[in-house]
Amino acid sequence: MKRHPRRIRRLRDNERGMMLVFAGLGLIAFMSASALALDVGMFMAARSQSQAAADAGALAGAVALVYDNWDDRSAAGPAVQSAIKAATNESNAVMSKPVSVLPGDVTFPAIDKVRVRVQRTAGRGNPLLPFIAPMFGVNEVDMGAVATAQAAPANAMTCVKPFTIPDRWEEHQTGAWDPEDSFDLTDDKGNPIANPDVYIPVGTPGYTGYDSQRDRGVRVTIKASNDSKLYPSFYYPFDINGETGADPYRWNIANCNTTILKPQQLITTEPGNMVGPTKQGIADLVALDPDAYWDETAQKPVSKMHPSPRVVTIPVFDPVYYYTGKMNGKNADLKVANFIGIFIEGMVGDEVVARITPVPGILNGSGPAPQGMFPKVIVLVQ
Repeated sequence: MKRHPRRIRRLRDNERGMMLVFAGLGLIAFMSASALALDVGMFMAARSQSQAAADAGALAGAVALVYDNWDDRSAAGPAVQSAIKAATNESNAVMSKPVSVLPGDVTFPAIDKVRVRVQRTAGRGNPLLPFIAPMFGVNEVDMGAVATAQAAPANAMTCVKPFTIPDRWEEHQTGAWDPEDSFDLTDDKGNPIANPDVYIPVGTPGYTGYDSQRDRGVRVTIKASNDSKLYPSFYYPFDINGETGADPYRWNIANCNTTILKPQQLITTEPGNMVGPTKQGIADLVALDPDAYWDETAQKPVSKMHPSPRVVTIPVFDPVYYYTGKMNGKNADLKVANFIGIFIEGMVGDEVVARITPVPGILNGSGPAPQGMFPKVIVLVQ
């Protein structure tokens, strides 16, 4: 049967149905791109989750340095183990599976920094398994992240208690410094003495004041001042934010006054020694967490509350500023030198018995914090 040439040409030039071909090809391309987007989205989510796990590990490691053991950076030490536990916690899983963190992944690039590397890799036996990438020959994808946290010095404090003691000095009169020493720059007649005591303020090389690690666990007995001399154990009540009187003073002991104090700030003492309100305020504070106690072995407070309200912060004042001012009859306030953390054990008679312990601080305003500040701020720096 012979076909007509014109009919053959019409069949050749007929474009009916081509849209179905283009639509089919387009649908295949669209579905491939959409499927590949699932893998890209998974990778982006895994990257974000990996960073969150690394951040958690670094922060936990820095916290353990400050509050558990500043000197132990071994594989079995609290800083390394806390970092691993936090990073591998199920709440920090990456795409529903834990990351891998080995002791070697926790490093200390500086004395006050903790760096943590988390991994989901083929080398650790836990790579990501993509959905579509295997079609292109990619069966496994490695994922990881790094974070660094620092236990930085604070430059301010809030929730401080309304009494203060002198900062620690270098004792030159009676041998090594102890709570029974007095701070002496002159004799009783105001004449210079041959070997005066030395106080070097915070932020200055050789700072002599309280240190959160060296003095950790030291028991301090804080009593009302009843002498003309300056002793480490004597406390001085002061008003916070201009609130004077026994009732605000007692309330500020048992509660948190959010007024912010900074080093070098002047504070005004309350008239009298406030023994009664101090006892009442301490009793109210202890009642908030009556079962808390100090663990002699671990050198830290033990409490069901985190943190215990009996872990408090008090300012310590510059003894030289006091000595040359108040002690010589001048109209001078106390000057905040630093802050220390104490765990309130309770009252013995009219005296507050406490243990020195690390406490967190805050960063407020511009400018670096003075080196040697007792409170620390745990921050991510990378």
